[in-house]
Amino acid sequence: MDMQEEISALAILIQDLRKHKKYTLKELADKIGRSVGFLSQVERGLSRPTVADLTAISETLGVPTTYFYSLPKPMALPWVTRPDERRTLYYADGITDILVSPKMRASFSMLESQLEPGASSGDRHMNDSSEQGGYVLEGELTLWLADDEPVTLHAGDSFQLASHAHCRYGNLSDRLTRVLWVYT
Repeated sequence: MDMQEEISALAILIQDLRKHKKYTLKELADKIGRSVGFLSQVERGLSRPTVADLTAISETLGVPTTYFYSLPKPMALPWVTRPDERRTLYYADGITDILVSPKMRASFSMLESQLEPGASSGDRHMNDSSEQGGYVLEGELTLWLADDEPVTLHAGDSFQLASHAHCRYGNLSDRLTRVLWVYT
């Protein structure tokens, strides 16, 4: 699947789940703090949500963020994923998440996030119900927790956040950043 097909698949998943949960576009847009026009563009595959947007959508609709990854690619072993079998999600603002876990409904999920220079999870803090941690594989990751000063992590640094920690993140450097995330 190429990037445009992945974006279209995400659009369909969001719209189908919203309708299944009996939310109007306006109700969901109000709950996530975005305009109806923006949400409509996301559902038509014309705009990509930020990480913060998709987290808010998943929390409002009662599913984990991993729900929105495209359908699985065939795997030779159900407990192993190879690079060509992984599901990918392309966000706005230069972030790509690759689901490296073979299962989405296990007690934890692992993602590799790739942040282009200047990429961020969005201007709003996320409030994810999952406990999460990360290990910076390459580059620099800056984290903002609630109203605290930003903390910049470098390759080899790791972090762990409690569930419902209000945070956002970004790559303020001029080179690619890669982070391995673990979510409960």
